[in-house]
Amino acid sequence: MCYGVPLIGAVVTSFTWHKTNNAKLWSLNLLLWGGAIFGFIDHLWNKELFLISSNIINDLLLGVAITLVIVAAWIILLLVSKINPALNSYINIKRNS
Repeated sequence: MCYGVPLIGAVVTSFTWHKTNNAKLWSLNLLLWGGAIFGFIDHLWNKELFLISSNIINDLLLGVAITLVIVAAWIILLLVSKINPALNSYINIKRNS
């Protein structure tokens, strides 16, 4: 159940984003939800949705690795957005309240 770690991150960033309305946090939120949904569908496809393996530590470590890669991609996105103003305008879209 390696999709659990990105799912927890997505839920936490969703609540945090609703309080702050930070556009950069919103982009991280979308990436985490994408990672969680991908993992969920992968497990569903392989008929392993609620299967808890004999080595749960490896599953959790895989979930942590997936989440770290998502966060690293988000940081790279933020760094590139500082260089490329066109990308920065996509990241800083304000939500209508």
